[in-house]
Amino acid sequence: MPECCTPGHAHARVPVLAPPLPSPPPSRVARQLLALPGGHFLMGTDDPEGFPADAEGPVRDVVLAPFRIAATTVTNVQFATFAKTTGYVTDAERFGFSFVFGAFLREEVAAVSPSVAAVPWWRTVEGADWRHPEGPGSHVTDRQNHPVVHVSWHDAQAYCAWSGTRLPTEAEWEYAARGGLEQRRYPWGDELTPGGRHMCNIWQGDFPGLNILDDGYAGTAPVKSFRPNGFGLHNTVGNVWEWCADAFTPGDETSRAMRGGSYLCHDSYCNRYRVAARSSNTPDSSTGNIGFRVAADAT
Repeated sequence: MPECCTPGHAHARVPVLAPPLPSPPPSRVARQLLALPGGHFLMGTDDPEGFPADAEGPVRDVVLAPFRIAATTVTNVQFATFAKTTGYVTDAERFGFSFVFGAFLREEVAAVSPSVAAVPWWRTVEGADWRHPEGPGSHVTDRQNHPVVHVSWHDAQAYCAWSGTRLPTEAEWEYAARGGLEQRRYPWGDELTPGGRHMCNIWQGDFPGLNILDDGYAGTAPVKSFRPNGFGLHNTVGNVWEWCADAFTPGDETSRAMRGGSYLCHDSYCNRYRVAARSSNTPDSSTGNIGFRVAADAT
C-alpha cells in the first residue's frame, strides 16, 4: 500500500520518548477550530472507481459525537512556531533524509539522491525535511501559508500534544471532508471539474512525466486555495495526504491511515482524491506530500 501513493520506511520504529513539550494557552488553537455537530452519516463507498483492497467499503452507518476540526492543514508557519517554542526535532531531521518527488529536485541534488525502487519518481534525499522540502538549497520562506510536509505521524502527534489538540479519527475526517453531502465522490459533488472549474490540487497530464498544471500548482498550494466545502474545510482532497489517528488495519500499529490524496494523485496512478479513499504509511515515514490537520473534542 505505501508504494502506491507515498514511499516509506520499511518497518515502523519505536519512537524515542521525549519530555512533555510546553503548551500554548489552550484557547489559542481551539479558537481556530470549526465546531461540527456529528450525528449519523454514511461512511465508505461502493464506488466502482474505488479500491476494495483498501477497505473503502462497505458503506456503513456511523454515528459521531460533536467535535471540532481545523479548516486547513497545519501550515509551515504554524509548525515553525511549534518547533521554535519546543526545540522539537522531526523524524526526518533525526534520520537525515526524507522522500521527494524527483522532478522537483535541482540537478546537483538529484545526482546524489537515489530513486526508490518500487516508485522511481520518488527520490531519497539527504537533508530533506520540513524546513527544506526539496533538500539542501530549498526553504519554506516563500511557502509560509502552504501545508507543512515531511512530517511523520509521530511528528503530528507531538504537535497535537503541544497544541492541546489531536488527530482526527478516520470517521471524523471523512464526515468533515464530505461537508454535509451524502455519498458524493468529492467534497463538492460527483463531477471532478464542474463547469470546467478545478476544485482541488491534483496532477493533470501524463503521470509522472508531464504535469500541464491546469489547476495552477506543481507542488503544494496554499492551504486556503480553492473553495471550502459545506462545513468550511479547505483542500480536504488533493494538496497533501493527511494523517489520521487510526491504524490502517485495526490492531496493526505499524501502519497509520492517511486521507485525502495529494498534488501527485492522477486517475491513472493514484485515484485516491475521492473522500472515501484511504492510504497508509509507517508512523515514522515522511514525504513531500504528507501533512496533517488537527481536531479536538467538542468540550
